[in-house]
Amino acid sequence: MKARAKPWPLENLRFAYYFLGVVYLALGLVMLGLEVLSLVLGKSPWGFLVGAVVGLGLGWWFRSLGDPKHEPGRAEALLSIALIWLLVPLLGAIPFWVAGGMNYLDALFEAMSGFTTTGATVLADFEQFGYSLFFWRSLMQWFGGVGILVLVIALLAHLAVAGRQLFITESTGIQKEPFTPRLRTAALSILKVYTALTLAAALCYWIAGVPAFEAVCNALTTLPAAGFSPNPRSFEQYTPLAQWFGTLFMFLGGAGFVLQYKLFFTRDPRPLLKDVELRVYTLIVLVFGFSLAVFLMTHHTQDMNYTWSDAIRHAFFNVTSIITTTGYASADFALWVPAAQAILVAAMFVGGCAGSGAGGIKVVRLLVVGAIVRRELIRSLHPQAIITLRLGSKSLGEDVMRSVAAFITLYVTLVAVGALLISLLENNFVVGFTASAQAVGNIGPGLGEVGPMGSYAGLEPLSKVILIVQMWAGRIELIPVFLLLTPELWKKLKS
Repeated sequence: MKARAKPWPLENLRFAYYFLGVVYLALGLVMLGLEVLSLVLGKSPWGFLVGAVVGLGLGWWFRSLGDPKHEPGRAEALLSIALIWLLVPLLGAIPFWVAGGMNYLDALFEAMSGFTTTGATVLADFEQFGYSLFFWRSLMQWFGGVGILVLVIALLAHLAVAGRQLFITESTGIQKEPFTPRLRTAALSILKVYTALTLAAALCYWIAGVPAFEAVCNALTTLPAAGFSPNPRSFEQYTPLAQWFGTLFMFLGGAGFVLQYKLFFTRDPRPLLKDVELRVYTLIVLVFGFSLAVFLMTHHTQDMNYTWSDAIRHAFFNVTSIITTTGYASADFALWVPAAQAILVAAMFVGGCAGSGAGGIKVVRLLVVGAIVRRELIRSLHPQAIITLRLGSKSLGEDVMRSVAAFITLYVTLVAVGALLISLLENNFVVGFTASAQAVGNIGPGLGEVGPMGSYAGLEPLSKVILIVQMWAGRIELIPVFLLLTPELWKKLKS
C-alpha cells in the first residue's frame, strides 16, 4: 500500500496561495493593458511586459497550489493578510525598476507606498516617468484603498464563504453593525460608493481647471486617502476651486463608506446623523482647521502673507489631508512656523473613520480610549461603581478595550522605534520622527527634506527598508505583523 505523502510546509495556507494567485493574475492582466498603452505612447516596452509575465506566471502557479474551497481559520487569515500585502508590492515594483530607471529598493519603496496608500515617494525627478507609469502609481493606490481583498471577494462569487475570515480581518477599526447580511453584497456596496465618488472627483477636478490626465490620477488617489499626484507640487499649482474640491473628497474618503452607501444609495441620512464616530471626526477636522487658519493668518513666514480666505483654504486642505492620511498639500507646510507644523504633526495621530480608505489610529479607537479614561476618572471618585463602557448607544466589551489598548501600544512603539533608528541613520530628529509617524499612519509627507514638496530619495537605504516595513505594518493594522514574531502562530498553523 502506497504511503501517504507528507504535507508540504504551511499546508494550511492553501487558500492564501489561491487568493494570492488570483490577485497576481489580475495585476498581470492590468499590466498587459498598460503595456499596450506604453507602446502607443512610444515609451519603454519592457517594464509592464516583464511585470505581466511574472504576474501571470506566478499567479497561475500560486493558484494551482491553492484551494478556493478551504475555509481559513483566524490564524491563517491574519498570516494571509500579511503575506498578500507584502508580496503584491514586490510585483508592483517591477515596472518602476525595469522602465522607470529606479533601483529595486526604490521601486519597492514606491510600490509599497502605493499599495498601502501611503503616498511617500522616492521620485525626485518627475520627468523620468511617462503617462503609463504615473497611471500605474495611481491605480496601485486605488486598488490598495478599496482593499484588494474586497475587490476579489466582490468579483468572485464563489469566495463568499471562504473569503469571510479574510474580509473580516481586512476590516479596520471596531466592528460595527453590518448593513447587509451577505458578504459579497457588502463588498459590492462599498465598491459602488468608492467608484462613484472617484468618478465624481475626476469630473470636479477637471471642471476646476485641472488637466484631464492629472484630474483622473488625482481622483484615483483621493478617495483611497493615498496622495500620489502626477504633479510634483501636489495641489499647490491648482486653482482654489480644485483645492476646495480636494478638501471635500478627502473628507469623504476619510469617512466610512458603509455610512455613505446608506446616504447615496438608500437615501437614508439618519445613520450619518446618529453615528458618533462621524460626528467626532467632523468636529476634529473643524477644530484643527480653524486653529491652523488662525496661526497662518497671525504668524507669517517665508513671505506667505495669506488673506483670511487663503488661510482658511490652506488650513482645511492640509488638515483634512493629514487627518485622513491622504498626504496632498496645497502649500509647502515645511516652510510654515513651528506652531503651525505642530498642529499638522498632532493631526498625524488621528486618522479617519473605520471602514474608510484612511490609515492612522482612527477616530473610533480614540473614542474608546476616551471612554476608558472617563470610566477610570469616575471610579477614582466612586470605587464601587459599576460603569458600562459605551460608544454612542452601544456598550463595549472588555475584548474591545484589550484590542484597542494593544493596538495603540504597538502603534506608539513602532513609531518610536522607527523614529529613533531613522534619526540615528539620518542624523536628523525632525526627519526621523515625522518620517516614522507618517509611515506607520500611511500618511505620506513629513517635515524637512521629506516634506510635502520633497522626496525620500536621499535617505539611507536602511532608512528606506525601515519605512517599507512600517508602511506594510501600518496598512494591515499592525497585529498580523507582530503575530509573525510569535511561536504560537506557527504552531497553530502546523496543527
